[in-house]
Amino acid sequence: MSLSTITALSPLDGRYAPKLAALRPIMSEHGYMHRRVQVEVAWFIALSDAGFAEFKPLTTGARAYLLGLVKNFSEADAAAIKEIEKTTNHDVKAVEYWIKSKFEARPELEKASEFVHFACTSEDINNTSHALQLRSGRDQVVLPGLDRIVLKLREMAHAFADVPMLSRTHGQTASPTTVGKEMANVVMRLQTACDRIAAVKIMGKMNGAVGNYNAHLSAWPDFDWEAFSKKVIETPEPLGLGLTFQPYSIQIEPHDYMAELFDAVARANTILIDLSRDIWGYVSLGYFKQRLKAGEIGSSTMPHKVNPIDFENAEGNLGLANALLKHLSEKLPISRWQRDLTDSTVLRNMGVALGYATLAYASLLTGLNKLEINEEALAEDLDTSWEVLAEPIQTVMRRFGVQGAYEKLKEVTRGKTVTAEALHGLIASLEIPQAEKDRLLAMTPGSYVGKAAELARRV
Repeated sequence: MSLSTITALSPLDGRYAPKLAALRPIMSEHGYMHRRVQVEVAWFIALSDAGFAEFKPLTTGARAYLLGLVKNFSEADAAAIKEIEKTTNHDVKAVEYWIKSKFEARPELEKASEFVHFACTSEDINNTSHALQLRSGRDQVVLPGLDRIVLKLREMAHAFADVPMLSRTHGQTASPTTVGKEMANVVMRLQTACDRIAAVKIMGKMNGAVGNYNAHLSAWPDFDWEAFSKKVIETPEPLGLGLTFQPYSIQIEPHDYMAELFDAVARANTILIDLSRDIWGYVSLGYFKQRLKAGEIGSSTMPHKVNPIDFENAEGNLGLANALLKHLSEKLPISRWQRDLTDSTVLRNMGVALGYATLAYASLLTGLNKLEINEEALAEDLDTSWEVLAEPIQTVMRRFGVQGAYEKLKEVTRGKTVTAEALHGLIASLEIPQAEKDRLLAMTPGSYVGKAAELARRV
């Protein structure tokens, strides 16, 4: 059976493949190989500038050629590396050999070929490559996906700032809010989560087999290898990697920053699960309608249905993403003694975790863009819930010292169908200033929204 979007084992590369086109070049094995080539080239060029008599600075032409290997890295190049790996059975060594093969007929580079992968352990290349992948995945795909949701929710917060909505605490009728204020709540939570994702420092180490520069110092004992490594890692691309230097490690970078990043993404995802479930409920209540798409079918047997499938898809895929992100954050910082390989196979699933998240963001945004406010349903719900005004009435009663205010309102409202007439009769009997009676009599469930509209517009 040939591999295609129909035969793919993962739905990310099957059914949902078109929605993940932006992430695939970054987080795939192709993307991993590309970053390995980038790291090897950056290290090689930096070694030529280190001042060693045995490795003179490269010419401008040689540098341009090497950087071109990175810039123009193709699927054919990745396939060539995989072909070498069939012999080496070692993926990093295959990258090294591929780079050296590109030195043929170039005497300057052939002469210096032993400085490719010089003093490096595989993890020096792998950890920095993973870091470059994660930085690109975060900055180019994950955060832009979240930002589009924030933008849409802010737009909804402003558009629906004044549209009153019945709240439901514990599923029961409660003090009204506005549709816009409920969107504003999520905007603030999600923006904070995005800031935390963006703030994670993406780290890298290049310090040898157990983190002590052993091999490096055996070649040049008097050279400051730590400062050199720091410079390569922190110098901006393309001559460096533009990462944050990790000074202490075993053979592998500790992966604590990865755990921090994955936890931060999972936190944003949890907020969106909460949103997806709430919107699903609001659609069920009729607060929102969904724009119809010609030819689309909601049920194979019930023609009337317009299901909130985008929010269900988002919720499901956010859950899958968080399951993987949680495992990554719990597992990756743990390595037996100075190195074990359990992280290696797990790290290959970073793209899967971010892929499910990316898919969910697209589904959620699609769902949000289909929503149409149903002000009639919202108003009808409010008009049959006059019991929510028990709160302001008893609060005003307490202001003026009416004894047992809460208990009196509880007696006439708890578990009962409350009408406007019943509440107005109670208000008329109260021993409070007439101006306060008039204010309470003018109040409706739809007008009792506090600062909701102001808060929604301010977000």
